[in-house]
Amino acid sequence: MAVETTERREWTVTGMDCASCTTKVTRAVERLPGVSDVKVALMAERLSLNLAPGTTEPEIIEGTIRKMGFGIAPKGQEAPRKKAFVLPDAMPVSQAKTSEDMDDVKAVAPAQHDHGHAQAAPIERDKSWHQTGRGRLVILTGSLLAIAWLVELLSSAEAGYWAFVAACLIGVVPVAKRAFEALRMGQPFTIESLMTIAAGGALLIGAAEEAALVIFLFAVGEVLEGVAAGKARQGIRALANLVPKTALLEAAGQTRTVPADSLEIGQVVLVRPGDRIPADGDIIEGTSGIDESPVTGESVPVTRSVGDSVFAGSINSEAALRIRVTKDPSDNTIARIIRLVEEAEEARAPTERFIDRFSRIYMPAVIALSALVVLVPPLAFGQDWSTWIYRGLALLLIGCPCALVISVPASIASALSSGAKRGLLMKGGAVIEAAARTNHVALDKTGTLTRGKPAVTDLIPAPGVAEAELLAVAASVEAGSNHPLAQAILRRAKAVEVPVPAARDARVLAGRGVEAIVGEAKAWVSSPSHAADIGGIGEVALHRATMLEKEGKTVVAVFRAGQPLGLIAMQDEPREDAAEAVRQLRALGVSATMLTGDNPRTAAAIAQNLELDFRAGMMPEDKLTAIRDLNRQGSVMMIGDGINDAPALKEARVGVAMGSGTDVALETADGAILRDRVTDAPALIRLARATMGNIRQNVTLALGLKAVFLVTSVLGITGLWIAILADTGATVLVTLNALRLLGFDPTKEA
Repeated sequence: MAVETTERREWTVTGMDCASCTTKVTRAVERLPGVSDVKVALMAERLSLNLAPGTTEPEIIEGTIRKMGFGIAPKGQEAPRKKAFVLPDAMPVSQAKTSEDMDDVKAVAPAQHDHGHAQAAPIERDKSWHQTGRGRLVILTGSLLAIAWLVELLSSAEAGYWAFVAACLIGVVPVAKRAFEALRMGQPFTIESLMTIAAGGALLIGAAEEAALVIFLFAVGEVLEGVAAGKARQGIRALANLVPKTALLEAAGQTRTVPADSLEIGQVVLVRPGDRIPADGDIIEGTSGIDESPVTGESVPVTRSVGDSVFAGSINSEAALRIRVTKDPSDNTIARIIRLVEEAEEARAPTERFIDRFSRIYMPAVIALSALVVLVPPLAFGQDWSTWIYRGLALLLIGCPCALVISVPASIASALSSGAKRGLLMKGGAVIEAAARTNHVALDKTGTLTRGKPAVTDLIPAPGVAEAELLAVAASVEAGSNHPLAQAILRRAKAVEVPVPAARDARVLAGRGVEAIVGEAKAWVSSPSHAADIGGIGEVALHRATMLEKEGKTVVAVFRAGQPLGLIAMQDEPREDAAEAVRQLRALGVSATMLTGDNPRTAAAIAQNLELDFRAGMMPEDKLTAIRDLNRQGSVMMIGDGINDAPALKEARVGVAMGSGTDVALETADGAILRDRVTDAPALIRLARATMGNIRQNVTLALGLKAVFLVTSVLGITGLWIAILADTGATVLVTLNALRLLGFDPTKEA
């Protein structure tokens, strides 16, 4: 029996201003046949779902969303990548006259959409507020309200009353239409349905003027929510615009301008002074200062030369460079950051999940309470029906939990954008919440606390062995390794121009060293302790290795079977900011421990200078065990950069990869530090704590306003228009408070 497969489909949905909007979209779509695993990201404006073939057509999904009052366009995964950005920047779409031009225009929109910052026809994202559907509703209801007031002023109160009735009825039609569509899709409790009931009830008790005012204020509130939500999204869109649209491609001795989106791995591009780098790559010619602040937030330009890697979006500030492309445009650093930030919405914080569950109870509870307010006083105590219907309707309007539900995702989206601008990445709200609780940080040594580029300091050949032979055999064994120690040996061999013989059958001995066949015999480069165990080093050499290790150096023994060749000592300097990072962590109440596979003496020398605890001689499985032990004592953040750190990064409550680390570490980790600054570790914790503080403020603000106006509405102190201001006003205030995080600088101590 064949297993039915599903296809993952994606769209961009606009007009979603709060989390209740995402709920509407989710519930409307998941009812359709063949649809499963629906995910709606508010800040990324993304709808993704699994669709079984032969069930619901994509057009039906799009029509359903439009009926709910939202804009929708396909994400454009089918668009040919080579055709993206075909039109010159200076040529507007409207000037594309020929049929070929129009074909290119059709290709541009969906292809750009794949980067999350372009428009399709139904999308209103880049329009001014008065050009959107909700903006037009504000203008319509405002005009009708003004006309009604004018009629009342220039004629009689009765004529004014009917003018307000007309204003209310005309203004409520689009709201009622959305409420009806939601009702048809099994969603009776929406803000539109509450508004429709409130407006209708107000007309029944003769409060036509207030009903028309409430419709107008509701429309204004929706526009303000949209503007605030748009501000929160701008940080992500700004990232997408960092990569230039064109590049100078070198081919056959000529340079020509091509779309940056069409570059392929291995091609060479010319980057002139003042230009943005169009792709991730390696410099093959030239030396220049590179301003990496658009990508990493590093304000001081860094000098890059032949062999160094550079990020797309960075600015070449001094001299012309030739760069070989190493990453596909869809997988460059900025594209990965954008994906991280957008996909982070799906990793919802526990606080957000709790509030979501609470909001599902809150709205029906308030509706039930407003029904009791309407019925109990007149029926049980003979009170006036109009008075209590009015109070019940006012209470109804504060039943929508928009402000409460948006309080968490708005803060998290702002924090993710703020962090991304400074090279601090976290994969979602759950990571932010865990990072805020961190009370212990475990740091890898090589490449994290140290530069990761050790240099050979001592060559100590065995009696009868020349330095050149010692270095040649060591370099031959290490020739295929990317380990920092291996690279140090290879750099030294190249510097002194020692011929390196070819080796074969190289094999890594985990935590001990490397072996290979050099010439016709096996040779080893290993730790002194392993060499001593198998007869590769004598007692005198072992004592010498111990003394070098006490100086903070890393020592390897080079030998063949039964023939010691000598020792090579290397030293990796701590990063300039390592000690400052440890101090800042202590100031935050966070303790730090260094985990290293290096020997205890070298580890002790480095740890003493940095004033932190250490655990040495650790295999990858030992780091994993150490993290488990530390997790039992509190919430642990692990920071590392190598493949051997991946298991520990995964095991920690929060795993953070250094930006210069391997792709494996970056993919495994919960976050990343792009600037390779150890002080960004405390900055990450500060950002997470500030975010959780902002969330607590938002929840207090949302619930506090609801509680106050719930009481005042029941007591008759506040009426319908104040109630709707309380609802939309709370949503706007919460969003604006969350936007403060965009200006928060976590790299500065409070």
